[in-house]
Amino acid sequence: MSGRKRLVGVDHGTRRVGIARTDPLALFAQPVGTFAPDEAVDVLVAMHRDEGIETIVVGWPLDEQERENEQTARVADYISELQSALPGVEIVKWDERGSSRAAREQLIRAGSKRKHRGRAGATDRVAAALILQQYLDDRNAGGAGAF
Repeated sequence: MSGRKRLVGVDHGTRRVGIARTDPLALFAQPVGTFAPDEAVDVLVAMHRDEGIETIVVGWPLDEQERENEQTARVADYISELQSALPGVEIVKWDERGSSRAAREQLIRAGSKRKHRGRAGATDRVAAALILQQYLDDRNAGGAGAF
């Protein structure tokens, strides 16, 4: 394991989980992949074993009125699963409103075709990277945007 632990972003959906991680200096978020929820836990456990994870930033799906909903309950259950699988790793809930839309727009600007954006799970992994980058930017600016 390297000396510096990474930060990881997670975008949890009903069918897929997008994962992103920081570069070794924890300045930039980079998409890793999109996985089934159970597989994503295994990927995170392996990543922690091989590289070390300091913090997992999980997208917290509030509605437009900043209220929790059915989806936040599912994400809360997933966070509990992560806490069991990765004891000692800090888990931060981060407001993810607009991240999927921003990810789709970013993929469109990059020239990704519509069928490739959904089928390959590209939107999910880019959304995870956007969530993580927002957290990094806020943290580096001294903010406190986490829940």
